[in-house]
Order: sequence, then C-alpha cells, then structure tokens
Amino acid sequence: MQNVVISFLGTQLDRGRKRKWRPSIQMCAHADFPIARLELLYDDQWLGLAQTVQEEIARISPDTEVLLNRLDLTNPWDFEEVYGKLFDFARAYGFDEDREHYHVHLTTGTHVAQICWFLLTESRHIPARLLQTGPPRNESQPSGTLDVIDLDLSRYDALQQRFDLVSRDYNTLLKAGIETRNPAFNALIDRIEQVASASDAPLLLQGETGTGKTQLAERIYELKRRRRRVKGRFVQINCATLRGPMAAATLFGQRRSVTGVAGSERAGLLREADGGVLFLDEVDDLGPDEQGLLLDAIERGRFYPLGSDQPVKSQFHVIAGVNQDLADLVGQGRFRADLYARLNMWTFRLPALRDRREDIPPNLEYELEQAEKTLGTRVGFNADAAQTYTRFAQDPASPWPGNFRDLSASIQRLCVLSPRGRITHAAVEHEMETLRTQWSQTNANPDAQLVQTTLGPDAAALDPFDIPQLAHVIRICRTSPSLSAAGRTLFAASRAQKSSRNDADRLRKYLARFDLTWDRLT
Repeated sequence: MQNVVISFLGTQLDRGRKRKWRPSIQMCAHADFPIARLELLYDDQWLGLAQTVQEEIARISPDTEVLLNRLDLTNPWDFEEVYGKLFDFARAYGFDEDREHYHVHLTTGTHVAQICWFLLTESRHIPARLLQTGPPRNESQPSGTLDVIDLDLSRYDALQQRFDLVSRDYNTLLKAGIETRNPAFNALIDRIEQVASASDAPLLLQGETGTGKTQLAERIYELKRRRRRVKGRFVQINCATLRGPMAAATLFGQRRSVTGVAGSERAGLLREADGGVLFLDEVDDLGPDEQGLLLDAIERGRFYPLGSDQPVKSQFHVIAGVNQDLADLVGQGRFRADLYARLNMWTFRLPALRDRREDIPPNLEYELEQAEKTLGTRVGFNADAAQTYTRFAQDPASPWPGNFRDLSASIQRLCVLSPRGRITHAAVEHEMETLRTQWSQTNANPDAQLVQTTLGPDAAALDPFDIPQLAHVIRICRTSPSLSAAGRTLFAASRAQKSSRNDADRLRKYLARFDLTWDRLT
C-alpha cells in the first residue's frame, strides 16, 4: 500500500530558497513516511512556484511523483467557494483504497481550507487521514515533524446546506428518481437514508409482496457503496428457495463431498457477500437450523462451510425482507427470537400501493421509462386514455393486491399492445377489464389480507363486518405521525357530539379489542 498526499501549495511557507523549512518539500524527505504521489493543488497565479516545488521534490525524493492540480480560488477565505471546489475535486477523484493510503496535508492553505479538509474527511467524501507537518524542533529533525492524525469530528456542524444537498441526492437515489408525494413514504425514505449512511447494523424491510423491498435493498446497497461503507457485492438470497440438505451448502458453502449433499466444493453466498451487502429476501422462510447458523455468522463474522473444520471469515451488511410480521411469527414459535432481535435494530414497513395512491401518476411515468428501455420504443398515453387509466388506478375499488408488481405488469402489457407507440382509450378499457378479471379470480381482498397479516391466526375469529373497519384503522395508524393524530382523523365526525374529546384514548380502547397497540402497528 503506497502513501498518497493531497495538499495545497504553500504560497508563503513554500516560497523562497533561503527559507530553511518548506512544508511541501520537506514533507517528502521523511524516510519513515515515503510518499509515492503528491497531489499539489495550486492557483494559476502561483504556477511558477508550483513548478519550482515540483522540481525540488524531484531532486530530494525522486520516487515521489508530483502532480500539479490547478484549483483557482477567487477568495480562499470564502467557505462556500473553498468547500464547493474541494467537494467537486473529491467527487471526481478516483480513490482506490485497496491499493493506496490517502492523507490530507493540513499545514498549507488557509484556515478555511483546513476546516473544509476536516469536513470532507469526516464525511468520507475523501477517504483519508489528516497529515500535520511542522518545522524542526532540534538538529536531529532536519526535515521537521510529521504526524498522522485520526479525529472524531462527528460533532462538527458547518455548511449544513451543502450536506443537505448531498442528502437529497441520496434520497433521490433511494426513490429511483421518482417524485413521490405520499408524506409517510417520503418520511420513511428520509429515515432510511439517515440510517443506511451512518449505521452498519442490519435493516429489516417489511411489506406485502410487490411493495418494492428488493429494489429498495439494491438502492440501499448503492447508497452504502457511494458513501464508501461497503466495497463488496450485493448478494441476494431468496430464502423461500432454500430447502432440504442443499440449503446450508448454498448459504455457507461446502469444502468437500458431504454425505447427503450433492455437488463438490462451493464458496457459499455468505462468502460471496464479504465486504458487501447480503439481502435475505423472505427470511421468515428459513428453516430453524439455518436460522441458528445464520445468526452465529452475522454476530461472529465467521462460519464453518459444510465438511470443513476451519472457519471462514466474512463481514457483510445485512438487509432482510419479509412479507409477514416477524414479531407475530416469533410469538407463534415459527421464527427464532434471538435472530429477530438481531435483525430488528432498524425496521421499516413499506406501504402498499393502495395506501400510496397519490404516488401512482409519478410511478406511471417511471414504468413507461422502464418499458422504453425494455422494448427499445418510446410509448405514451393518449390524453383520454391517461385520464381514464389514472382514475381507475387511484380508485379505492382497485385493490392492487400485487402492488407495484401488478402496476408494472399492466404498463408492460399496454406498451407491448400499443400500435405506433400510443396507448389508446380502447387499450386502457381492455386492460382494466383484464385486471378486474385477474383480481376477481384470485379473490383479492386487500382488507382481509391486511388484517390477516396484522393479527395472524387471530384474524379467523373476526366477524366479516369488523374486517373493513379494522383494516381502515390500521392504515390510518400507519400513515399518521401519532396516536392522537390518528384518533382525530378517525373520529373527525363523531368527536363533535362527545363531551370528552380524548381521541387517543378512544383509539387505544378500540385497538385493545383486538389485542393491538399503537407501537405494534407502527
């Protein structure tokens, strides 16, 4: 691993041959800190000095490559300008942490530049340590002092607007560029962005089939990769496909032929995820033995492949996806409580499409763009067709049991069957009938599905007329910021006739009838 230093040219300290100590030059003369490359930032008016420093370094340290990087600053004491230009420099730089150690030299440059270096290294936009040099303290240090500094700058709070801009970029990434309008979903994405950027702990994504858990997991991985929290691959495992003696071999690998397990040596998916993200889709379908082995691998960062007496190390970030409520499954004895506790550090529930109907128009645009990439042809709605389809899609009577999977398939059909790249009103009428037929054939009942997912086996004891009411209450609770706010929404009409307007207490008592609590729902 070779050392690379990024540094400003010292327009005062590096100038003049009579000066005994010039930091940019003497920094390259430390035998115990060989510098393979010096990235020297200079303003165009100081090009001559930069070239002189480059030549002198070549004489005293011929193994050091000095690259001159022009960085013009109108006002080197302007925080916004300095930070912005250093930020752009960092984004364009091709950091290779597997081959090089990066250091930022703090001795040269203005105090503003030094603060900006601190911020960029703390936020990992520059994956570097800080380097401080100083003049000789005695004759035994002809090249002066050199110290490598690691600091915890988590409390440093400056230029928040610039950080907010970066955060919005990551937020857009998590939403695939879709301008979503649902407040609850947007708040959910904001929180995921915060957690994924700052924490390496497991993330648990809950939601019905088709709500986009896999796609969101892939985008969380991309966010972590951009923030340099991971360097490895995104490895997805559909736990529902892991059955029988092959399950453990698929997960943990196999060193040699094992009785009852076919095949020869394999690395295993956990090994392939080393340094990256492991996405455990439908983790609730894992068998009890595999659950125990997986918990041990997550906590210890190592495991034993089948047929091996030597452990394999693998460190990875975990994202788990599940359609059901894991807490209920734990209560039923169908999922290990200790594994649930490990995965439940950060839990995010993705809302169904029917709970995000205001997001249907922007998602239609997104699906049309995806269809264009697939088909190689741009397809659009006629005006009357777009109005009819949007009204149908947002109608509360349209259950969308497959959520965004249903919507995507519907748009794909419309695009394939549309002549000359235009979706007509007649095509929309036919597609709506197709969807109604599919939904009736599958006996889709979103209210019953939601209540079943929430209550588990207890849902069977409910009277039919209780189901739609309870489903509505559950949806309001999950999209409201507090128990009181949910109560105000649900009792908006009847509260005027009540002498006591404690909406939160009324809602709490209603939920208790079904052994539900606010915390459990939200």
